[in-house]
Amino acid sequence: MKKNFKVALTMLLAMSTVLAACGKDDNNGNASPAASPSASPSASPSASASDPAAAEPFTVSLRHIQIGEPQKFRKAILDEVVKKTESEVPGLKFELDGVEDAVNRFTKLPAEMAAGNPPKIFDLFGGNADALKYAKAGRLLDLTPILDELGIKDKFLNVFGQFTLDGKIYGLPIGGSVEGVFYNTELFTQNGLNAPTTWDDLIKAADALKAKGITPFAMGSQAGWVPNMLVNTLIGRYANGFPNGIVTGEAKWNQPEVVAGYALYEDWVKKGYFTKGELGKTYDDMLNDFAAGKAGMMFDGSWRSSAFKEGAVAATLAGKVAFVALPALPNAAADQTSLNANYSNGYGFSSDLNDQELAAVKGFIKHLYSDEMQLRGLIDDGVLPSMKLSDESLAQVTDPIVKQVLDVMSKAGTTFVHFDAIAQKPVYSETELQLQKLIAGKAKAQEVGDALQKIQETENKK
Repeated sequence: MKKNFKVALTMLLAMSTVLAACGKDDNNGNASPAASPSASPSASPSASASDPAAAEPFTVSLRHIQIGEPQKFRKAILDEVVKKTESEVPGLKFELDGVEDAVNRFTKLPAEMAAGNPPKIFDLFGGNADALKYAKAGRLLDLTPILDELGIKDKFLNVFGQFTLDGKIYGLPIGGSVEGVFYNTELFTQNGLNAPTTWDDLIKAADALKAKGITPFAMGSQAGWVPNMLVNTLIGRYANGFPNGIVTGEAKWNQPEVVAGYALYEDWVKKGYFTKGELGKTYDDMLNDFAAGKAGMMFDGSWRSSAFKEGAVAATLAGKVAFVALPALPNAAADQTSLNANYSNGYGFSSDLNDQELAAVKGFIKHLYSDEMQLRGLIDDGVLPSMKLSDESLAQVTDPIVKQVLDVMSKAGTTFVHFDAIAQKPVYSETELQLQKLIAGKAKAQEVGDALQKIQETENKK
């Protein structure tokens, strides 16, 4: 994954020179065993309006996770794609089903996959626990011939690692992200604080803010994946070969370097660096506290950049937020420029499609994975493109935070994925539970590592 992401980043940045001037996966021809016999790649993305059978009304289910105010920009893009595809494919009507991300990924979609009746189009997470597992079970449509037919396969950056099985592509990442530190520049200036680009400056800022009654880091740990973002990055900086080696046994949850990441988080909890009562705070609460000036910093994904635009949910901070990578950790052995960055989230498609449904899928892919929509995702929603954008398109990017994200990525020596893309589902669920126990003071860092390694070994034997 590191190599894939580096190639992707190199290609993206090579096309970003205009920005600087402006101010700065056996393709052997065999049919996929996962594809429905009816899903012929020769079917046209749009059917002829003169064909009476093609014009018969039909519906296609579409599961998305773009719900709520924070997702309004991404939902607008989806709505536009739906509109364009419906106008192109006679008789087509999409049935949109908006479901919260974790509910879709961990509850609804697994149950539907087990029963063999997933939506025709659905939000899909990459990696062993999701996309590759469903591909092995024959539930996902092989998209390789469709991408070839539409002529867009080579337009993607090298982003298919978590969606590729035996050389066939089973999912399309909508875009990428990197995780780092957002900070309130106004609060920092008012308190004479340097930007948190070094470890010393970050700790000095945290202590100074706390002394002023301002929470150093906004945090909402009611859902364990939220604090797991920071822990994942801490571990990635301490431990070489993590998290990729946990399934093979080359890396262990209870090795000293991994435990060090949990120990640092535990130390910050004790120092009061996070929102008081974080276990009762939601992800949205975290953003709201940051937007209200109750916290000086927030560790989050680059997708959050869209929240600080005019008219967005945290518009009160428009022009007052900057983004930096987590600074180099002292006495940590791994690459200190390495980032938690990946292309894990996208769309998957049922292998059980008739000809009309296949035409709808092709139209959907054609319109969503286009230069226009990829650019809108970057500008409106802060989602890094999964496809190559022209210099002309990239030159339209003016958002300073997005530019900072691109700059942060350009300085990364290596990258690593979040461990929920590598670890088996029971293991990942346990990471959330154990981290919440640590936050509540009911477990120590070493106890967390030991508990996780025990369940990891059990899963690895299956």
